[in-house]
Amino acid sequence: MAKGGRKYRLLLYRYVLDRWWPVTLTLAVIIFLNVGALWGAQWYFTDPAKNPLPVLSDSGGYIMIGAGCFALLLTFFLLFVRGGAYVQLFDTHIRLATPFLNTNISYKRIHRTTTAQVANLFPPGKYRGGKREIIEPLASETAIVMHLTSYPLPRTALGLFLSPFFFYDKTPHFVIIVDDWMNFSIELDSRRSGSKSSRKPPSRPRIANGLLDDLTRK
Repeated sequence: MAKGGRKYRLLLYRYVLDRWWPVTLTLAVIIFLNVGALWGAQWYFTDPAKNPLPVLSDSGGYIMIGAGCFALLLTFFLLFVRGGAYVQLFDTHIRLATPFLNTNISYKRIHRTTTAQVANLFPPGKYRGGKREIIEPLASETAIVMHLTSYPLPRTALGLFLSPFFFYDKTPHFVIIVDDWMNFSIELDSRRSGSKSSRKPPSRPRIANGLLDDLTRK
């Protein structure tokens, strides 16, 4: 298998997931502290009448611990997914990896690339609610727009698994917002050039042409 280059993290998923994993982690910690405090008070105050905190039954405590474990596992999952959203360049294709979709994009499909400020592609004022909260922190970032001859999968299928901020209009393309757009752009141009060179048919050696000419004359 061809060795891939550096994995460039997709900022879109990093910003979205960074909003959620601290919440689930905090929830887990609060639940565990509450169970510990309530059961600790029941153990410390042998006389229930002197216990200033509510009494937590064993079954209620186990349910709360289960909820805390679920919140903690969800935190680990979000952190894992956060690190698994990236683009990686290979000799013949780009791998686009997201939490719900992994797909390869052949360099043959890319007819040009451009750069643009995210705010120009997705003006924050155009959106409301959660979408605006997602795109606003990214507004000053530079995006790489890969204009394609065609999508690797049907556009409707891509829309089910990718964020709408991968697309700014109806033409075939992907908007890529990564943590190091300049190096990504340089590596992309280099890989594409190498891919084009490898597809050119080898030229006939001059010495062979000379031998053929000599044989023809004879």
